[in-house]
Amino acid sequence: MRRHHAKFVAISLVAALMLGGCSTKKPMPNEGQKTKQGAVIGALAGAALGAAVSKGHRGQGALIGAAVGAAAGGLIGYNLDKQAQEVADSMNTTVSADEKQAIEHQDIVVTKTDKFVKITFKGGMMFATNEATPTPEAQEKIRRLVEVLKNYPTTIVQVVGHTDSRGSHDYNLKLSQRRAWSVAEMLKNLGVQNRIYARGCSFSKPLVPNDSPKHMAINRRVEIYLYPNEESVVDACL
Repeated sequence: MRRHHAKFVAISLVAALMLGGCSTKKPMPNEGQKTKQGAVIGALAGAALGAAVSKGHRGQGALIGAAVGAAAGGLIGYNLDKQAQEVADSMNTTVSADEKQAIEHQDIVVTKTDKFVKITFKGGMMFATNEATPTPEAQEKIRRLVEVLKNYPTTIVQVVGHTDSRGSHDYNLKLSQRRAWSVAEMLKNLGVQNRIYARGCSFSKPLVPNDSPKHMAINRRVEIYLYPNEESVVDACL
């Protein structure tokens, strides 16, 4: 039995180490850090689980759980990094470290955190004034995103609409909802099997102050969040 446990630990540790070294391309900024964070979190959770389920061999159970947890946590971190890069590549852009700075000059911005990948579409590129149907250019970008999502069937998708502060909150809430639902419906119609949620935020969460036409154009946007699990989902209107 001890030999079996030792062998299992060795295999698990090798799997965890491989997760950090299986990519042959040059790492993106913070890619290694994100993977390591996932591995550490997974190791802590796995150690607790291993210790709890192991009777009479508490230390050995914790070691086994830590190895398995590190592998699983590292995989989540790596997949977020990989997914962000694939999305950026499909949009002919890069993964940006600062969304507010990047969106000053780009129509589409891809960012990532430890919980999700986010794609931000400027409203001017995404929709005509007061319209909820994506422009032909936006539809092409959405089709490219669909191709990436096919590789991540368990990813949870959240589509969020935002407006500037002109007009009433109620009017802008309905407009932001229609735009979010329109994009979500298009994703479904293009064959996306992932769970998809859609909501509108009106003008409750501006990226920049609504103090100029340029800034208002930035705040009129649609965001698509990609989550690895339900625990990562955030309230995008807060």
